[in-house]
Amino acid sequence: MERPTIPTRHYGNVQYLLKSVDRVRQALIHYLENRESLPAAPELASVASNLDKLCTTFYLSPFERDLLLLCVGMETDPNFESLCSQAQTNAKYNYPTFSLALTALPGANWNVLSAQNALQHWQLIEIVPGFTLTQSPLRIDKSILCYLLGEPFQDEELAGIVKPLSLEANSTLLPPSQQGLVDNIVATWSEPTTNRLPILQLSGSEIVAKRNIVATVCRRLGFALSTTSTTVLPADPKELHQLIRHWERQAMLTTSALLLECDQVQAVDARQEIIISQLLEQITTPLIISSQERKQTQQCSLITFDVPRLTYTEQQVLWETYLGTVTPEINGQIRTLVSQFNLNSRSIQAACSQLKSQLPLTSPSETEETIGKTEGREAQFSHQLWDFCRIQARPRLDDLAQRIESTATWEDLILPERERQILRNLATHVQQRHKVYQDWGFADKGSRGLGISALFAGPSGTGKTMASEILAKEFRLDLYRIDLSAVVSKYIGETEKNLGRIFNAAEAGGAVLLFDEADALFGKRTQVQDSHDRYANVEVSYLLQRMEAYQGLAILTTNMKKSLDQAFLRRIRFVLDFPFPDANARKEIWQRIFPNQTPTEGLDYKKLGKLSITGGNIRNIALNASFLAADAGEPVMMKHILQATRSEYLKMERPLTDTEIRGWV
Repeated sequence: MERPTIPTRHYGNVQYLLKSVDRVRQALIHYLENRESLPAAPELASVASNLDKLCTTFYLSPFERDLLLLCVGMETDPNFESLCSQAQTNAKYNYPTFSLALTALPGANWNVLSAQNALQHWQLIEIVPGFTLTQSPLRIDKSILCYLLGEPFQDEELAGIVKPLSLEANSTLLPPSQQGLVDNIVATWSEPTTNRLPILQLSGSEIVAKRNIVATVCRRLGFALSTTSTTVLPADPKELHQLIRHWERQAMLTTSALLLECDQVQAVDARQEIIISQLLEQITTPLIISSQERKQTQQCSLITFDVPRLTYTEQQVLWETYLGTVTPEINGQIRTLVSQFNLNSRSIQAACSQLKSQLPLTSPSETEETIGKTEGREAQFSHQLWDFCRIQARPRLDDLAQRIESTATWEDLILPERERQILRNLATHVQQRHKVYQDWGFADKGSRGLGISALFAGPSGTGKTMASEILAKEFRLDLYRIDLSAVVSKYIGETEKNLGRIFNAAEAGGAVLLFDEADALFGKRTQVQDSHDRYANVEVSYLLQRMEAYQGLAILTTNMKKSLDQAFLRRIRFVLDFPFPDANARKEIWQRIFPNQTPTEGLDYKKLGKLSITGGNIRNIALNASFLAADAGEPVMMKHILQATRSEYLKMERPLTDTEIRGWV
C-alpha cells in the first residue's frame, strides 16, 4: 500500500493519532532493548478523535488498539520497517505480524488470531495470504487509515454500488400528508424496542417522494444517507456478505442509514428477491426499503408505511409556492395543471424553475397598449408550463411504453359522420372533465367510473391509431402505445403488476394510453375450468378497474370486437367502430394521402378508390410509389402506384385482379 500524505487539516485528530502511534513505537524499542513487552502505559488525555471513536464503535481492547496502531505506524513512520525487522530478528520480516504483536505489545491476547475478532471481522486489518497465520504480514485497511487521518470515509469496495445522497438536495418542501409520515417514522426509530432499529418499508409509486421523506427523516435523526439498488448488488452470496460487512462498517463509523430501492424489482425476478432476502437477514444497521408494492419476508418483520400521491390541494399549494410572484403570469392556470398532471413536489419545482428561466426580467406596465401583449404573453407562458409538465412526467413511462409523436389532424381522418361525432364527444369528455367532476361536484359522489375509457374496433389500417394521435394532439398530451400481448404474463398475478406499473407511471402526466391488441387479454369468457381461466378474468377486471380510475384517457384497440365479452364492454364509456372504408372513403383517403410538397401527375383517384384496401395499406402504397418516382426523377404517376400496389398485395398475400387496376396505365 502506498503511504498516503498526512492531511494538513484536522490537526488535533492527526496529532492524537501520531502520539498514539509513537507510544507503540516506544513499546517496540523497549522490546528490542529488554526482550519483554512494555507495561501498559497510562492512557493519553481524551480528545475527540477518530481513533477513539473507531475503538469504541468496534469494542477494541487496548491490545487490539495497539495492534491497529502498529499497522498505522507502518504507513506513517518510515522507522517502523527497521523496528519490525529488528524486533523479529529477521531482515525479511520488516512488517507487522501477529507474532510480533503478541510478544512486543502489552496486554497480548491470543484471541486476536480468531476470525471473529473485531480486527478481522470488520476487516480493519488485512492479512496477506501465503504465510502461516502468526507470520503473515498485516496491513491496515486503506479506508480505515484514511478515516483515522480525518479524511472522508470512502470504501472502495462500495464504489459504484452504494452512493451517498445529499440530504439537502433530496429534502424538498414536503406537503402535510408526507410530513405526517416523516413524524411517524421518526417516532418509530426514536423509540426502538430492541438494540437493532426496525427495518422500514416505504411502499408506493412515488419514488422521488419516498427519497424526500427518507432524507428528511435522516436529517432530523442525525443520520447520513446512502442508497443502493437490487440491480447493482452482487448475486453471489459470498460477495454480498462481504459487501454487507463493508457497508455496516461504514454505517457504524459515519452514523449512516441505507435506502434500498427495489422499485424496479418484479416478483418473477427470483435473483433479486433472493438478494433482498439475504440482505434483510444479515444487515444490522439502519435500513429503509423503497418498493412499489408491499414486500412480505420471513427473515424479519418490516414496518411498512404507504406513501400516497399528493392530494389535489397539496399540489395547488406547491405550485403557488414554487411559482411565487410568477403565479399571475400564467393567467390562473394552476387548477388546470393540477387537474391534468399529478406531479410530485420535485417535478413541480423543476417545471416552475424551467418556466422562470424563460420569463423576462421585468414585466411591462399595465397600459392599454400593453394589455394585449400581456394577455398573449400569459397564454404563451401557460402553454410553456403545460409542456414542461409533460416533460417532467415522461421519464417513468418512457421505460414502459412506446411514445408516439402525434402529427395527424382531424382533416387526415376519414370516418363516417356518426363515428366522427362519437370521437368529438369523447374529446369533449376529456376537455371538460375538470369542470364536471370538480366544479360541478360529480367527483364527490364517488371516484368509481370517473376515468374516461374507449374501445376502438376495426380491421388493421382503418385509423384507430391515427384517431388516438389526433386526440392526443388536441389535448396537448403525450400518446403512449402499450402492446398488451407483451404485458400479459404466464405467471399468475404478474399481468396485473405489469399493468399497475404502467398506470402508476402514467398518472403523473395523464398521458393518452393506447392499449394495442386488446384481444391478447380480452376474449369471450368461457366456463371457468381451471385457475388460469379464473385468473384471466381477474386480469381483465383489473385492467378495466384501472382504466375507470385513470385520470387520463385510456384506449383499447381490437380487430375482433365480436370476440369481446359484453359484460366487459359495458364498463367502457365509448365504443367506436372503425369500418372498412368504402369506395368513396378510399377515394377521399387517396386525395389526402400525398403531402402538398409531393409532385404528382395524372392520378385518377376514382380508379384508385376501387382498390379494396384500408387506409393503412393506402399509405404504404403511396409511400412506396413516392420512393419509386423519386428514384426515377419523375412525379408520382399511376405507373409508380401500380408497381407499389403489386408489392403491397404480395405482402398481404392477396391476388390483384384486373378489374381493380383496369385502365391505370
